[in-house]
Amino acid sequence: MEEYAVRPALEKLRVLELGHFVAAPFCARLLGDLGADVIKVEPREGDPVRQWGEMVDGRSLWWSMHGRNKRSITLDLKSEKGREIILALVKHCDVVVENFRPGQLSRLGIGPDVLRGVKPNLIIAHISGYGQTGPGRDRAAFGVIGEAVGGLRYLTNHKPGMTDLPPVRVGVSIGDSVAGLYAAFGIMAALWQRDRVGGDAKARTIDVALTESVLSLMEGMLPEYGQLGIIKQPTGGGIATAAPSNAYPTSDGQWVLIAANSEPLFAKLMTLIGHAELIGAPGYTGNKERVANAVELDRLIGSWTAGHDAGCLMEMLDTADIPSSKAYTAADCASDPQYRARGMVCDVPDSHFGSVLQAGVVPHMVEAPGAVRWAGPDIGQHTSEVLCELLGMDKSDVALLRQLEVI
Repeated sequence: MEEYAVRPALEKLRVLELGHFVAAPFCARLLGDLGADVIKVEPREGDPVRQWGEMVDGRSLWWSMHGRNKRSITLDLKSEKGREIILALVKHCDVVVENFRPGQLSRLGIGPDVLRGVKPNLIIAHISGYGQTGPGRDRAAFGVIGEAVGGLRYLTNHKPGMTDLPPVRVGVSIGDSVAGLYAAFGIMAALWQRDRVGGDAKARTIDVALTESVLSLMEGMLPEYGQLGIIKQPTGGGIATAAPSNAYPTSDGQWVLIAANSEPLFAKLMTLIGHAELIGAPGYTGNKERVANAVELDRLIGSWTAGHDAGCLMEMLDTADIPSSKAYTAADCASDPQYRARGMVCDVPDSHFGSVLQAGVVPHMVEAPGAVRWAGPDIGQHTSEVLCELLGMDKSDVALLRQLEVI
């Protein structure tokens, strides 16, 4: 078998993260997973996310993954010395990622013009609620607001008239994470453009809005409205453009998703559930007809699935080669042999917990794989290391900065 180099793809990239909560840290974590040296600047009390999620002995399990592959330093950005240190660090960095409100870095005295005064070709990725320009730039926003303005929250609901409950949240910080993903993509595009024409090329600025990141995922929502005046509506567990495709109940209280919306798959499924007479029948020939009769189809399929437990259903559906899965819980993900075989679920050593189960690195780059090199660090764990390594300080310098409460 051919031996591939194990050096990660972004090994020599250095990123300064001036981020908090989710969006910018998620972006930086993606880069760190592929080998970038991510220096995370935290306030002396730490990133607020360190207090989120389930805790063990006062330490967040979420942080173990959220902060992984980063070197944490503490720094008072409001102090003159703190600003001096930021500028000194920027000289050694390729990228700055930040998600303060627009203009906040400038108010701190470390705006883009100041940063590029010491690093002219610096790439800066801004992540904010509404973007760096426009009438909404100064409005407060978190990921859930981005999901609402981007059109997602309206769609995360049952079909109209089925419930008077509010549309539900996706369950994770999807708006923040999508914005972080777009920022990482923008950074890589900027690096390619900068380095392709030489290291002294003009700097690049990435301006990512939570709202716009979510809106970009909305498929045909805007074209359909613009051309036909149609407002896309929630579809519950189904898909408005394909049938049958939905989540169906099982006898043991679980849900199994079945997607059989092609002619061969529909034929397989109808044969399996005992309704072969519908194959080619009027109202069920072609996807358009089946979409029109999706309610009746779902009733028939659901009556069949409700008579079997999830394990039995999956065995039958797999044998028939019909795309299907039960709705995975955390326990299902953790034990899934496919995830385990590809390292997508892995045990990561953690100095406080022994080991922590984490999701692996995406994307999987076969010839230059990323890795979880270490779990989320303690607050300021690497302050001394970074300041001595990059800025030439010694231990007495670091001790004085601590005494002055700069770090």
